[in-house]
Amino acid sequence: MTREDLATASDRLESAADTAADDDAVERLHDLASQLDSLATRDRGPDHGRLARIELALDDLVEAAGDDAAADIDAAHESVVAFRETVDGV
Repeated sequence: MTREDLATASDRLESAADTAADDDAVERLHDLASQLDSLATRDRGPDHGRLARIELALDDLVEAAGDDAAADIDAAHESVVAFRETVDGV
């Protein structure tokens, strides 16, 4: 089962990595994109805690990645939030 919002977030982070100004940010963006891609297709969905950690990482990366990547990171963050609203629990 594909979780479309998470797959979209993964794609946006790959785009952000292509335009990021900082090498460390590029690596972190690729890592988060990979995590989201995996979460989008695995049998069991992520919990609120995992999604919250991803959101915090994205907030952290907006400044480090530079202006060119910021719009893609913000869009990815919005997709994660949209998915998180569908998760039961807290």
